[in-house]
Amino acid sequence: MRTNSFAIAATRLLLAALILNAAAWGADRQVGTWTLNVAKSKYSPGPAPKSGTLKIEAQENGLKVTLDGIDAEGKATHVEFAPKYDGKDYPATGLPNADTISLSRIDTNTIEALAKKEGKVVMTTRSVVSKDGKTRTTTQTGKNPMGQDVNNTVVYDKQ
Repeated sequence: MRTNSFAIAATRLLLAALILNAAAWGADRQVGTWTLNVAKSKYSPGPAPKSGTLKIEAQENGLKVTLDGIDAEGKATHVEFAPKYDGKDYPATGLPNADTISLSRIDTNTIEALAKKEGKVVMTTRSVVSKDGKTRTTTQTGKNPMGQDVNNTVVYDKQ
């Protein structure tokens, strides 16, 4: 009888843990509207954009990403893509040196995207949402359209 009660209790705990884990993966922490924090961001090479609003929406097995901003020269920018978490290439618009994006989930707080031009990786982007969910820090490494090395740390605050 004790063994049976223990087995039932252990099974319930295991199921509860699985349900909580599934719920954590189901609520994508990247989703939301994020505002560029220019003061906390570092752009190499610069100059930094003047502003940016990043809107991330959940889609089946992936994200829809829209970035609207004002570049360093005061021109409006618009970037859009909708990749799935499957590592495959999906079309991207508004990126000066990339035509596709692939997306992978690293863990509940972290994603990695590869920007490609004609199949060749030009930029690797890793985005991490803070534990409190208020900050999203993105590191970008690769080449810009002029062929210069890029090493950016871009910080966004959740709206």
